[in-house]
Amino acid sequence: MPKATTQRKGSSLKHDPLAVQLRSGELDDAGTALDAKVTQKVLAMAREQQDELAALGLGDVEDPELPAGLRATADDEGDEDDGAFSDEDAYEEYEELEIDETDDALLDSYVPAGHLEPGRSLADLIMEKIERAGEQPASAPAPVAAPPEDSGFNPKVVDVYSKVGQLLSRYKSGPLPKAFKILPTLPMWPQLIMLTNPETWTPHATYAATRIFASNLDPKQSQKYYKEILLEKVREEIGETGKLSVHTYMALKKAMYKPAAFFKGLLGTCTLREAAILGSVLTKVSVPVLHSGAALLKLAEMEYTGPNSLFIRVLLDKKYALPYKVVDALVFHFLRFKRDQRQMPVLWHQAFLVFAQRYKADLTPEQKDALLEVLRFQSHHQITPEIRRELQHSVTRGEDELSVNMTMEVEIQ
Repeated sequence: MPKATTQRKGSSLKHDPLAVQLRSGELDDAGTALDAKVTQKVLAMAREQQDELAALGLGDVEDPELPAGLRATADDEGDEDDGAFSDEDAYEEYEELEIDETDDALLDSYVPAGHLEPGRSLADLIMEKIERAGEQPASAPAPVAAPPEDSGFNPKVVDVYSKVGQLLSRYKSGPLPKAFKILPTLPMWPQLIMLTNPETWTPHATYAATRIFASNLDPKQSQKYYKEILLEKVREEIGETGKLSVHTYMALKKAMYKPAAFFKGLLGTCTLREAAILGSVLTKVSVPVLHSGAALLKLAEMEYTGPNSLFIRVLLDKKYALPYKVVDALVFHFLRFKRDQRQMPVLWHQAFLVFAQRYKADLTPEQKDALLEVLRFQSHHQITPEIRRELQHSVTRGEDELSVNMTMEVEIQ
């Protein structure tokens, strides 16, 4: 006779994970205010953890003013990895892609609008985008905006996330607060995350936060986080220190978990320095072929900037088998500069050379002739001869297959 099953002692007292409880609550998707029931659950979980946190002493930040609910216990699966950073990652050094010094002067007219200017903080830029939010088309993702004073947020919730921001401004390692970890599951996460003041996050916090949001948000929402939070953190750090910390660099690598969101959120308005760092990330990670092709197609159609050439060069150097539609778009991209009176920077010539080296066999005879004609108007004393040699000494699209078929017919006869 089988042994009767017995219920574990105390199992009936266990509650569901906080994220499950919040998802089961009724949230008002139309507004930014938290449902009263959800608010009670957030605050109740914070109170329940108070005694546990005092006993465990988790977290690197010791601040008696922080609410107890800001530090997570380690009972959730995967919590121990929230702020984990392996020794290999800690000592990894990144190398920016080399940029010719003469390009700086040439690219002054190519610097895209919207980059972070000196004297402007991340908060200033976000507030400026909030003011322009009403002018954006409905299809464009709305920028991350701070909640207005009359948004209806419970003052205790505002206090909790404000104190979470204080923790993140000094965060080094360890589990993140549960109140922060559940943000990707909430429809109003863009408003709540602004209560944490992202401009004050440490690089360690930026890396840990990117891991959470990249893993749990859909591509469209991830794009919003990458563009409004991560990219601006990168710009702010470069502006303050002249370089990027290892943790922020690793956050960029982690952002490639959603490649479509990465390209749409980060590649649009980069400066040359930012592009060098993002290009370094792309060289070290694997990018799905379809996403790489879509990014090249978009870059080829965009208005030209120096960073565009750098990204095109990096993606072409991955030697993916691209659809002819993408190859044709890149051909027209270079043909656009046939009559351009401006002297093209070295980055443009380098991208042209990589394109000729990797995809010369995918070009039609007419395309090759047109590209050779471009070289008469846009020339570089070292790179142009190499491009011409690649184009003149190569088969054309379909030529290699035709040669093989003719050889087989001769052998059969």
